[in-house]
Amino acid sequence: MQAYLQLMRIREWIKNLVVFAGPVLGFKLFDLQSAWQAAACFLTFCLMSSSSYAINDATDYQADALHPHKRTRPVARGAIQPVAATVFGLALAALATGLGIVLLPLQATLLLAAYFVLILGYSSGFKRRIILDVIIIAVGFVLRAWAGAEAVGAETSPWLISCTFTLCLFLGFGKRRCELSAFSNAQQAGEHRATLARYTPELLNNLTSVSAGIAVVTFLLYTMDTSHRPPFPKEHLLYTLPLVVYGVFRYAFLVQSGRHTGPTEIFLKDRPLVGTILLWGLVAAGVVLENHWIGWVRGAWPT
Repeated sequence: MQAYLQLMRIREWIKNLVVFAGPVLGFKLFDLQSAWQAAACFLTFCLMSSSSYAINDATDYQADALHPHKRTRPVARGAIQPVAATVFGLALAALATGLGIVLLPLQATLLLAAYFVLILGYSSGFKRRIILDVIIIAVGFVLRAWAGAEAVGAETSPWLISCTFTLCLFLGFGKRRCELSAFSNAQQAGEHRATLARYTPELLNNLTSVSAGIAVVTFLLYTMDTSHRPPFPKEHLLYTLPLVVYGVFRYAFLVQSGRHTGPTEIFLKDRPLVGTILLWGLVAAGVVLENHWIGWVRGAWPT
């Protein structure tokens, strides 16, 4: 049981919090039914992402055995056989799909199914294509955010898709930089994964820098766009730009330092980055709820 729980990589479920982006920005979490729908969407994507991890580990167990960190995974170390891991992954996918059909709107369930098809394509071959492998990962996060919005009937704006994609593209190239840092030379990296032999530290540093700039500019354009008016003064999010810049650059610094295994470890262990994210979340929540706070103050202020 412990090996199968490890195969699910429950710690990685933090990545699925992106499904709450649409509900939060669409003011849907204040309604109990919508909050339940968003939670159900989060659960289904957690199960589906665990399905992808199990299937991916079953196909990559020989390469993972050569990795200094991944060799401790259940399939790589022989605790679970590849066939059993594949069956377990398909069972999780079936469970996630069944829950999606019962609990979620049709559009969200279709996006869940599209995510499963995408991860199958990634495990089958896209992960061996340089640059395209990271793009596929970023698209997977877009499907999560899109499904979260559809689950609660919130608007799926182009900005939700573009901001999610550019940010996750940046995080994805950072992950590849962390993976490359785990090996002493390109030959060892190539033995683990063919694409890592083609990625170089210089190339990944450049891709990380460029995608970081694109992510920051996309966020900046979102705050300044006057054609899209959500139910909160999003232009005030511009004041969080210093926090966004610091968080992005802090992450870029950490991945290039070569001391971390991936984004999840960074987000869970680096206190300055975690503090920045929490502070940004508090400020952004204040902006999102600004009209409500103003209305409450005016109603409570004596006339």
